[in-house]
Amino acid sequence: MPAAEHSLLQRRQRALGPAYSLFYERPVHLVRGEGAWLYDPEGRRYLDCYNNVASVGHCHPRVVEALSRQAATLNTHTRYLHEGVVKYAERLAATLGGPQGGPLSVCMFVCTGTEANDLALRIARAVTGNQGVIVTEDAYHGNSTAVFELSTEEYPAAERPDYLRAVEAPCTYRGRFRDRSAQGSEAAGPRYAALVEEGVEALAARGHRPALFITDNAFSSNGVLTAPPGYLSEAYRIVRAAGGLAVADEVQSGLCRLGEHYWGFQDSGVIPDIVTMGKPLGDGHPLAAVVTTPEIAATFARRYGYFNTFGGNPVSAAVGLAVLDVIEDEGILQHVHATGSFLRQGLEDLAEQCEQVGDVRGKGLFYGVELVRERASRQPDAVAAARIREHLRENGVLLGTSGPHDNVLKIRPPLVFGREHAALLLDRLQAAVETIA
Repeated sequence: MPAAEHSLLQRRQRALGPAYSLFYERPVHLVRGEGAWLYDPEGRRYLDCYNNVASVGHCHPRVVEALSRQAATLNTHTRYLHEGVVKYAERLAATLGGPQGGPLSVCMFVCTGTEANDLALRIARAVTGNQGVIVTEDAYHGNSTAVFELSTEEYPAAERPDYLRAVEAPCTYRGRFRDRSAQGSEAAGPRYAALVEEGVEALAARGHRPALFITDNAFSSNGVLTAPPGYLSEAYRIVRAAGGLAVADEVQSGLCRLGEHYWGFQDSGVIPDIVTMGKPLGDGHPLAAVVTTPEIAATFARRYGYFNTFGGNPVSAAVGLAVLDVIEDEGILQHVHATGSFLRQGLEDLAEQCEQVGDVRGKGLFYGVELVRERASRQPDAVAAARIREHLRENGVLLGTSGPHDNVLKIRPPLVFGREHAALLLDRLQAAVETIA
């Protein structure tokens, strides 16, 4: 490590403390970003295959211009009228089928996905009068005190509060219901959803009824999953019958990420009661939201007011509008679908060649590549995944690892990631797999 970077690392450790972590055995020092690329102080560029924060690309000129223009004009909070804030709420709701096209039409703005999920929990408890929560195992929903308790990947099961029940995520590769034939996949969804019923019963035994059932609809911390047919519809039916609300955490799967619709839950043909959104909304600017129905919003308002000093400020609204403009004007959804199809085919071709690639899953521009010691046993190989990740870092490609066993390569690039970028990733990934294997 160069002396200047070593000094910066030491300063960081002193200034930020040991709880903060860094990616990679040899940390990457970044000073600039553009589109799908990141640059270090020496000008070396890295292909960003990980960063969903910069949704429409690092430093998109239209987003930067909108931010700068509004910041030079006015920035205050939502206790004053402002056209931009209302316009953004209307435009955002329209992507969900509202305000006239569907029930999800009321936006409440926050700054982060954590805040969004925290507010969703508060709303659900106020509206239902219940305290219980059902989540999936190995979930991650944020880092406030309340939401940390819902993030079951973060701490031991023995420390979970009694109001929380975790159910197995719908993994048809490693979970209990694995049949991937067309008929089997159809059957797996309701069978996994039935576990939510067990969660309801387990909460009842502890004296709780569910306030909500929440899922990240890309199941990112589970190693990237796609919900099998019938899973969300049946799970939502079960939790609503028990008096709870259905919450879609779209921080990971939303804003065209999966390539079929704007939001991941739409792939399953369901309508949640509450949708939470985060980092992709602002292309790197801290912007997040909770969207719900007028009825739920009114019921909540009868008990509580809501205000967030920075959530929904005019600069954030200008940024959010610019992101939506880019998505529409540049055909981002269609682009993600086309590039994702090309990338998926390449990953599947790699899997056919390499015994250590046990599974490829995901869609659009969000994939998990599961590394195993051998396909027959499906024994997870976290060591191989880490070595491939580090090999790619040294060869100019940045991605991460995920999953309960940390053996899944997580590919989640900016939405402007194109076919040429995918081809480069596939080339470098094949070289890494061949080297490590």
